Amino acid sequence: MPGGKALVSKGSEDFAEAFKVPRETIQKLVRYVELLAHWQKSTNLIAPSTLRAAWSRHFADSAQLRDLAPEARLSLDLGSGAGFPGLVVAILQAGIPDFRMHLVESNRKKCAFLAEVVRETEAPVDIHTMRIEDLAQSPHRLEPDVVSARALAPLPRLLELAAPFFGANTRGLFLKGHEAEAEVEEARRGWAFDYHLYPSLTSADSSIVEVTGLRPKANAS
Repeated sequence: MPGGKALVSKGSEDFAEAFKVPRETIQKLVRYVELLAHWQKSTNLIAPSTLRAAWSRHFADSAQLRDLAPEARLSLDLGSGAGFPGLVVAILQAGIPDFRMHLVESNRKKCAFLAEVVRETEAPVDIHTMRIEDLAQSPHRLEPDVVSARALAPLPRLLELAAPFFGANTRGLFLKGHEAEAEVEEARRGWAFDYHLYPSLTSADSSIVEVTGLRPKANAS
């Protein structure tokens, strides 16, 4: 992963340089931005004020996770919304043999947007239009290498949603704001896990919480 200094990526060229992304992949991400701007007119995908800073606010923020788990082949993104971080990671990893990203989003309009981006970019993605809890009850429940989420829920609730998908070697990578450490401490009341905080490249007061060995505490109240 690149060094700890906050990254300010103002456009595709800065993004390409920061994350070592080839031109063909950048073209796919440019198309993603175009579709995001088009759909945003009728569907609330992101905060409108962040559209102009999409490369730094959304794309670079998401791309950090790719560099933390470059070896992952099966990934699951919870509450994907407009595709951050999961769809961005999938586009970046499209050339990796056997890579597959699963996006879970219950909002049908957002899933329609995700599906169009996937078609236009040929991203290695499966979209699940359902609640996370329903996917967890599926007879074909996933056991991914990585579970990710961004702005979905406080960490205690997020771990509750993610736990059914955790295997022995699964890693959680969760984008969190300035209260990341406090959320970790709260989550440890009900869950046992190992964790590491990585400084965000896009926000000086944000972190990525890596969670491994997730299991409920036997004496949790």
